[in-house]
Formats: sequence, structure tokens, C-alpha cells
Amino acid sequence: MADRLLVGRNVRRWRQTRGMTLAAVGARSGLTVGYLSQVENDKASPSLDTLAQLGAALDVEPAWFLLSEASTPTVVRAGDRPVTRTPGGRVEHVDGRSSRDLEVIEVIAQPGAAIGLHAHPGDEHHVVLAGRFRARQGDHVADLGPGDYLRWDGAVPHEGEVIGEADLRVLILRIQPPDRT
Repeated sequence: MADRLLVGRNVRRWRQTRGMTLAAVGARSGLTVGYLSQVENDKASPSLDTLAQLGAALDVEPAWFLLSEASTPTVVRAGDRPVTRTPGGRVEHVDGRSSRDLEVIEVIAQPGAAIGLHAHPGDEHHVVLAGRFRARQGDHVADLGPGDYLRWDGAVPHEGEVIGEADLRVLILRIQPPDRT
């Protein structure tokens, strides 16, 4: 037999986050203060309808009451990023290669440096932070400068090169498609 779902802690946390008393939540939800106290102390198991009422009263999604503790956020310090040296620059994995579905990369490269034709699954998003970059994909060529954004399908072969006199810094977000196995 499965343990019952305990939502009291999350209901209390959201009520307190919103700066509301039990009486204020009761007035907005139509539930009694006594019942709300029982819910917050896990002495009563609210129905889905009751969770919907509480969600509306607290302005949160009812599903949020069912979430267990969030996992500890991942922090990758700048000095701890995995770095790949390339001719004329480097690739820093800003995310520490810690994500299942997103790769965050900063490319730092000198004028004239290039990355050859390559492809990989998933969309790729670029934001140029400094310098200038020429991006090529098939017949499409885009010269990008600071603040410019580019998105393309990474599965279509693409290449790029640093143009101009300044070092390039570009932030790349690669969205990994879901594993279909």
C-alpha cells in the first residue's frame, strides 16, 4: 500500500510566501481555518478540487503542492568549467556538462579562428557577446556582432569563423532532443 501524499508543508510554504494568514486563505478559498490547519499539518488529505481551490487562493498551480523537495541547484564556478582548447581559442562548458537537455557553451576565439563543417542533433542558439562571427549553413551566411542572435538546426551541417580584429566571445545554447530509444 502506497503512503498517502503529504502536501501540508507545501501549502504552508506557499501561504507564507504569499504573506497570507489561514483566515485570508480561507476567505479566498471558501475553506474553514480549522480544515486549512489540518491540511497544513497533514492531518487531512485534500481532494483535487480542494487543491484547485487552494491553488486559486494562493495563485499557484495546484500541482506545486504535490512536489517533493527540489534537488539542490547545480553551481559551476567559472574556474571549474571544463575547457577544451582549440586552435585559436577555447570552448568553455558554462554548465559544467551537468544538464540532460541543454548544453551551455562559451566560445572564446582569436581573429581568424574557424570551426569546420560539423553537425549534431538539436537546435543551437548563439548570442555574440563580443567580436564578430561569420556563420554558414548551406547557402545561408550571417555576419554577427555583439548582441546579435542566431538559431539554427544543428543537424544541418554548419561552420563559422571569427572575422574582424577583436577576439570573439559567443554564448551557445544547444538544445538536446529527447532520447527516443
